Amino acid sequence: MDDSGIKKQNWDVKETELFLEILKELDMKKCLDGRKVRNNKLFKVAHRRMTAAGYHRSVDQLKFRWKLLKSAYYKCKREPHSPAPTKIQGWWRYEKTMIAIMESRHPLVGAGVMNSDRNDEVTEDSDGEASILHWPQPCPDNTTQNLDLIIKMDPEMDTQLKIGFIGAGNMAFGIAKGILSGNVLPVNVSVSAPSSRNLGRFQELGIAVTHSNIEVVCGSDVVFVAVKPHLIPLVLNEISQHVTDRHTVVSVAAGVTLATLEELLPENSVVIRLMPNLPCMVQEGALLFARGTHAKPDDGALLRSLLHRCGLVEEGPETWIDIHTGLSGSGVAFVYLFAEALAEGAVKMGMPSALAQSIASQTVLGAGRLLRDSGKHPAQLRSDVCTPGGTTIYGLHTLEQGGMRATTMSAVESATERARELGRKSAAGSRK
Repeated sequence: MDDSGIKKQNWDVKETELFLEILKELDMKKCLDGRKVRNNKLFKVAHRRMTAAGYHRSVDQLKFRWKLLKSAYYKCKREPHSPAPTKIQGWWRYEKTMIAIMESRHPLVGAGVMNSDRNDEVTEDSDGEASILHWPQPCPDNTTQNLDLIIKMDPEMDTQLKIGFIGAGNMAFGIAKGILSGNVLPVNVSVSAPSSRNLGRFQELGIAVTHSNIEVVCGSDVVFVAVKPHLIPLVLNEISQHVTDRHTVVSVAAGVTLATLEELLPENSVVIRLMPNLPCMVQEGALLFARGTHAKPDDGALLRSLLHRCGLVEEGPETWIDIHTGLSGSGVAFVYLFAEALAEGAVKMGMPSALAQSIASQTVLGAGRLLRDSGKHPAQLRSDVCTPGGTTIYGLHTLEQGGMRATTMSAVESATERARELGRKSAAGSRK
C-alpha cells in the first residue's frame, strides 16, 4: 500500500512475501489439484489477514496471484536452467517458500504432475488478470459457460465478470467509474457507441471501445443498455439474437418497462431495470432497481455488488422506478436550480458571483450529508436552524409565500408522469 491508501495494481516483493507466509500457515492441499483453485474458504482467510496488514486485494486477486506463482514454480521445475520467470518480480526471494509449500505437502512425482498444471501458465497473463478475454470474442451458445454461471451467482467473483455498456453517455460513464473503483478490472469492461465523441474518456480508464453493440454483448456477462428511451427497441432488436442465458441485461432507459424489455429480448432473459442519477459520476448517486420476471435475488445481489461504489443502491418494485426518476433522476436538476437561486440571491446582496456559487454548492453538499448521516427528518433539521425571530424563519416565510413546497412536489409529480408517458410510448413503439 502507498501512503494514500490506494490499492496498487502491481504486486511488489514485500506484499508477495507476506502472502506466501500466510499461505504457509494454511492447508494448501486443496489448492494443488490442477487448474482451478477450489478452496475458497482458505483464500478468504488469507484475504482477511492481508487486509489487516494493509493490503487491500480481493479474494480473486489472491487466487490469481497464487496461480501465477504456481505456474512459475512448475516452469522452474521443468526448465531448471532457464532464467527466472520475468513476470514475477523478485522471484528468487520467495522461490524457497514456494518450494516449501508445494513439495512439503504435495511432492512432485515426475513430469506428469508438472504437466497437470501447465494450463496455469496459459491462463495467467499478468498480476491479477487472466487472459480469459481475447477481444473481440465470438458469441457463446446457450449450452456452455458453467464457470460463467458460477461467477454470475457469486458476488465475490466481480473481478472475472465481463461488463459491457451500450451507450457512452454520462450515466454509462458514471456507472463505469463506480464499477472500476470496486473489484472489476478495466480489461473486463467494454463500451460501444455510434460515434467516437464520448469514447475518449472511457479509453482513459483503460476500457475497450467499439462501434459494435453486438461485439459488446458477445464479450460480456452483464450488459448495461444506456441509450435514450426511444432507441431501446432499435438496440434490443439488434442484439436480441446474441443474448443468451448467461447474460444479465440492465436497462437504464427512463420509462421503459420491464415488460417492454422482456418482450424485445429472447424468452427467459434475465432483465433488470435500473434508474441511476448524475451524481454517480462522483460515486454519490442514488440508484433504484427492479428485477424482471426471470431475474433471481442472486442477480439483484450481483448488481448491488457491482454498483455499491456508485452510491446508495436500493431494490424495489417497478412501480417505484418512475417515482425515483422524478424524485432523484430529475430531482438533481431541481437541487441545482435551488443552488443557482441561492447564489444569485447572494450576488444581488453584493457578494462576488464565484464566491457565491462556491458557498452555495458547499451549503447544498453539507446540508445533504447532514440529512443523510444524522437520520433526522428534514423538518427536524430545518427546525434546528430556526431561532425565534431570527433570519432563517424570515427567509422560510418568504419561500412558503412563493409556494416552494407545493411547486417542488408538483415538479416531482410532473417528472414522474413524464417518465410514465415515455414508458407508454416505448411500449407502443415496440409493438409496431
